[in-house]
Amino acid sequence: MNASNTQIQMRKGLLEFCILHIISRGEVYASDMIDELTEAKMIVVEGTLYPLLNRLKTASLVSYKWVESESGPPRKYYSITDEGKDFLLTLDQTWESLVKSTLLITSKR
Repeated sequence: MNASNTQIQMRKGLLEFCILHIISRGEVYASDMIDELTEAKMIVVEGTLYPLLNRLKTASLVSYKWVESESGPPRKYYSITDEGKDFLLTLDQTWESLVKSTLLITSKR
């Protein structure tokens, strides 16, 4: 078994949760999300991020607006919807529960 594959799957599983948290802080441009995710070692490339953002938009969890740019084409800025805030609250509760459960198991020696 390859640990690297498991690590990748764990990151993928948390990616939506992390993206919703980033967007919940205020309007954000996709490249800024990529920068933050990369800095946090949640390595992501545009090819991974954009389909996920589209799924979140289709599910009405995020919305976006186009903003004119002084240095190029218009930019798409994402924000979280009320439905997305409720969904994120549910994910936060799930995360807390998972962390507690995992710590109970992994701290036993």
